Amino acid sequence: MAPKVDERILRLFDEYTHAPQSRRVFLERLTSLAGGTAAAAAVLALLDSDYAHAAVAADDARIVASRVSYPAPGGTIGGYLVLPKDAPPRRGGVVVVHENRGLTPHIEDVARRTALAGFNALAVDLLAPHGGTPPDEDKGRELFAAKVDRGRAWQDVAPAVSLLAARDEGNGKVGAMGFCFGGGVVNDLAVNVPALAAGVVFYGRAPSPADAARIRAAMLLHYAGNDPGINAGMAGYEAALKAAGVRHEQHVYAGAQHAFHNDTSAARYDKAAAELAWSRTVAFLRRELA
Repeated sequence: MAPKVDERILRLFDEYTHAPQSRRVFLERLTSLAGGTAAAAAVLALLDSDYAHAAVAADDARIVASRVSYPAPGGTIGGYLVLPKDAPPRRGGVVVVHENRGLTPHIEDVARRTALAGFNALAVDLLAPHGGTPPDEDKGRELFAAKVDRGRAWQDVAPAVSLLAARDEGNGKVGAMGFCFGGGVVNDLAVNVPALAAGVVFYGRAPSPADAARIRAAMLLHYAGNDPGINAGMAGYEAALKAAGVRHEQHVYAGAQHAFHNDTSAARYDKAAAELAWSRTVAFLRRELA
């Protein structure tokens, strides 16, 4: 389980990361809640991302990784393509869609994990038309807020589905997996791209319930128990999926925080929930993309 952090601080951090405010204002509010500068520094170490460790190293001998790009309505989109070496000659593809700070080392690591599970994985960078994802997360969030149209982002991801479907070592079936902002994009892809075979949503914004009838993909929805903003749309979305006859699974991880799968942030990472969600994800994708 993640180290215990005051719920008020976690809510402040979510506000900071999703409705960008200045680092100065965030730190002032954090210091007040934490009870002093030293306490705030200790908590900040648990909140900020630490990319020093990756579950799958970039030079892992079991994968082949490369940088690719493709044209999209919003410009040339960059991507991190990871292929498994020891896998069936024809396998499914998975598009991985990042959070609201771009293609970070963590999302690249998720793409490598996906490849080791037996899929061709392509993690997209929606900040590529604007200079690419910067190393500094704060700058990434600021650039994202200024440049990325959330409602139209799926249009720049949709060509990645076709790209993976056309690969020689692919079997023509493609799914998508997204986290937070990226989870919302996966929902939008499912609504608008009939060719998508499967969608995996980690704590992502739900689409309009009226759009659920347009979904053809099988859907796997992961929600954190302590995530009121995202979970506000959960019940209506599930009811719409049921009414439309869309094959889906929904799981709520009791006690988990938003971004519980991101193991670079100690305060919100929930090892048990993350591992269970990942095992369910791999089983779901293997079934739907076979």
